Amino acid sequence: MKAQDLMSFSPITVTLADSVGYAAELMRERGVGCLPVVDARSTLHLRGVITDRDIVVRCVAQGHGSTCKVCDHMTAAPLHTANPADDVHVVLRRMEAAQVRRMPVIGLEGRVLGIIAQADIARRLGPTEPMAVEELLEGLSTPGLARLGRQFAG
Repeated sequence: MKAQDLMSFSPITVTLADSVGYAAELMRERGVGCLPVVDARSTLHLRGVITDRDIVVRCVAQGHGSTCKVCDHMTAAPLHTANPADDVHVVLRRMEAAQVRRMPVIGLEGRVLGIIAQADIARRLGPTEPMAVEELLEGLSTPGLARLGRQFAG
């Protein structure tokens, strides 16, 4: 199975210049917690991601308003991405190593094609490979230092 078999196609995106309030509205309307940030809707070149957590921790908790720009509160680097042809197990290991619950899928020239979220993995991979899903969830739920200590123990 490949990344393209798991991903949600053509995710809703925001641009660097969009407001955080607009991003939050889109998240609420679409029931998602992460939006790819692109340079322009015409090119869909990935520049970062903004999550519901980014909005809470980097914007709201810092006393900023909803008119702030997405580019001021997004996660920009390092970006962890997948290609459509990546093997699903490689993608799962990459997500766990990077401690990310959602991964943009990009094509040529960094163009956003889709996104893989935990829900996509559970729905599409869970019925045939439940252990792979369980291992990913466990890895994402274990704090980084504890996880590294366990890898090097015994």
